[in-house]
Amino acid sequence: MYVQELEPVGGSLGLSALVAALPLVLVLVLLGGVRMKAHLAGLAGLAGAALVALLAYGMPVGQTLSAAAQGAAFGLFPIMWIVVNALWVYRMTVRTRHFDILRRSFGRLSDDPRIQALVVAFCFGALLEALAGFGAPVAICSVMLVALGFDPVRAAVVALVANTAPVAFGAMGTPVVTLAQVTGLDLDTVASVVGRQTPLLALVVPLVLVGLVDGRRGLRETWLPALVCGVAFAVAQFAASNYVSAQLADIAAALAGAGALLLVPRARRAAAPEVRAKVLTGTRSEDLDVRDERGEVVRAYAPYALIVLIFSVAQIPPVKDLLARTTQVYDWPFLDVADPAGEPVGANLFSWPVLATGGTLVLLAGLVTAAVIGVRAADAVKEWAATVHELRFAILTVTSVLALAYVMNLSGQAATIGHFVAAAGAGLAFLSPVLGWFGVAVSGSDTSANALFGALQVTAAQQAGLSPELLAAANSSGGVLGKMISPQNLTIACAAVGLAGKEGDLLRKVLPWSLGLLLVMCLIVLGQSSAVLGWMLP
Repeated sequence: MYVQELEPVGGSLGLSALVAALPLVLVLVLLGGVRMKAHLAGLAGLAGAALVALLAYGMPVGQTLSAAAQGAAFGLFPIMWIVVNALWVYRMTVRTRHFDILRRSFGRLSDDPRIQALVVAFCFGALLEALAGFGAPVAICSVMLVALGFDPVRAAVVALVANTAPVAFGAMGTPVVTLAQVTGLDLDTVASVVGRQTPLLALVVPLVLVGLVDGRRGLRETWLPALVCGVAFAVAQFAASNYVSAQLADIAAALAGAGALLLVPRARRAAAPEVRAKVLTGTRSEDLDVRDERGEVVRAYAPYALIVLIFSVAQIPPVKDLLARTTQVYDWPFLDVADPAGEPVGANLFSWPVLATGGTLVLLAGLVTAAVIGVRAADAVKEWAATVHELRFAILTVTSVLALAYVMNLSGQAATIGHFVAAAGAGLAFLSPVLGWFGVAVSGSDTSANALFGALQVTAAQQAGLSPELLAAANSSGGVLGKMISPQNLTIACAAVGLAGKEGDLLRKVLPWSLGLLLVMCLIVLGQSSAVLGWMLP
């Protein structure tokens, strides 16, 4: 048995924490400073974590390799299993052009550019985040806004700022699923806390968007539709993440936000000529004028309806129990780790949820979707294989980062850093979202930031007398605000609207909003850690 040590370097917690942090520093420097590809930086970080585990912590070679293998296995299933199947559904709708029909359906909800920003960037972007994630919402929504006549810079800025509230539950809940796994916390509990933080952002972001589009006049004239959209989005995201399924949070929120806008008369009112002249400085795409048959529009929405239906059925207690019984639990080979108190850690066992996982449910929805939208079986298989090929580097990145996280967690490196950081005491609650924000700003992924810092946040919370679930959730909720300034997302936005090389200009425009909203999130978490907002927690 390997027993974790908290102070392996010279009996000093400070020196041990400094050494333990080296793999994280290496990854962040390679990503943010050297601009190395994410999958290569992940592999380098994994090598660094393994060396620290072997040389500083004395973890046996076999157990170090076994820990890395378990992390990689978790990265493949269920994490990338969810992502691959979700993106597969999206790719099939693109193949049959039902995605174009869906895009036109959203684009026609209003001719007011301020409302269009809410519908396209905020609501439709959340729908894309739910299935595709990984930069797709920014790329597609910025192109859609340009097609509506938006200036490319304004379109990119709006798309980047809008891609915040849905991120924690993106790709069918992948970030929170990862967070729960690496921290050992219950998924439903973690998701419910995140679902009591990010919806508060959803109340603010629509107001920010109409301000970005049309300044003070935009706020003055469209604050009501923006507020209604934000409230509907927030309520749906809260309800789904707390009472239904974390995987449905973004789909429910996106559809609720768009539906609520339709109910506001002011949102359907034609915009004044001077508003359109100021905002719509580009050329409007003629594709938006194509009229689609009602039946095809229904088919375009069918994949999302099927996912909601299947996940909802899976939450019915008898069905949920039946699916849970298919979960297989194994003793992970060559791994026998105990915490500093001598108690065996949970990772000695590996749980394989064969059917009770979001990826399998999305696969089922995808099979039905293929039949509904008219994709032949052979073409569906080709699209699935093409999806795996498209995600090959993302798969390598996620598996390497999770392997790194497992080595750090099981060797005791994360525990050492957590004990050291706990010295911040009550101030840790305020700083907790900053760590997630920094991780996403560098890596471009809330999933990666949760894998890297989730266990650290939980250990620090336990030592500081704070709620582990609160700080774990804060890592993810703070992380969503770093996405708009990540080099990955800035590059995607610039490439999508023809602004290659202008990433610095975009960064200067979105950075103040990233920092401002981060401050809001820090205050929310600080309040939730005290009697001021503590009543909000489950």
